[in-house]
Amino acid sequence: MSNVHVVGLNVHPVKSTAIRPVKSAAVELAGFAGDRRWMVVDAEGVLVSARELPRLFSIAADTPETSSDVTTGLRLRADGLGDLHIATDPGDEIPIRMFSNDLTGVLVSAEADAWVSEAVGTSGLRLVRCPDPTRRALKPGLGREGDHTAYADAVPVTLASLKSLAQLNDWVAEGAVGRGDELPATLPVHRFRPNVVMDGDLEAFVEDTWSHVQLGDVTFRVTGPVSRCVMTTIDTDDLAKGKEPIRTLARHRRWDGKTWFSIQLIPDGAGVVRVGDEVEPS
Repeated sequence: MSNVHVVGLNVHPVKSTAIRPVKSAAVELAGFAGDRRWMVVDAEGVLVSARELPRLFSIAADTPETSSDVTTGLRLRADGLGDLHIATDPGDEIPIRMFSNDLTGVLVSAEADAWVSEAVGTSGLRLVRCPDPTRRALKPGLGREGDHTAYADAVPVTLASLKSLAQLNDWVAEGAVGRGDELPATLPVHRFRPNVVMDGDLEAFVEDTWSHVQLGDVTFRVTGPVSRCVMTTIDTDDLAKGKEPIRTLARHRRWDGKTWFSIQLIPDGAGVVRVGDEVEPS
């Protein structure tokens, strides 16, 4: 499949904050270096995501992996606030809960908590850092012994196809015409927050049939498609909520009670993936 290439790479240092596109990404067993290593929780230690607080999308979080002018730790930016630079110092660990996962997080600082709370307009939030991704094994049935990740939803890496997205957008348009609605704007791939975006000479949703894929230096196991939630219905620019793509996925890509788009990947080793690398599936 030499005509299929990586056309985009994304890192998300703090879960649910703005996507940070990169030209290359170091791959670790836990996923892309720096990806989803930080998370926002409430006063009880429960994950707070853009599902509940879409304004998280407006926070730009950068690390040395995503910005050349960040040399260490984490930098947070948001309109109306001064930049906040955060070190990866040791700190107190607290129990946290992310969906059905009981995990731990290192408390960052009262200053970071106040900054994040002000940025999204909700009091009592806390910023935590993953102390050690190896301590979070993947759920049974997803990975093998030793597979792990930080604060990704389920697996370390996700991959989306622009060909599959084009098909989805065609379905959305067909549905609008059938209902007599105005044609909606084309859905961008960043609605799905993939780590890897591919494009080229391939069929829509052919990635569903893959068991492995080579990207750059790294071979990944494909564990199946990614189930999708209401977070994909939020426009990351104006934070408006709509019905797409869930409405259309429910018609064309629904099984096991869920809707599906893109695929889950687990790295079999370390290496580097770059924009322009060939995508070689098996």
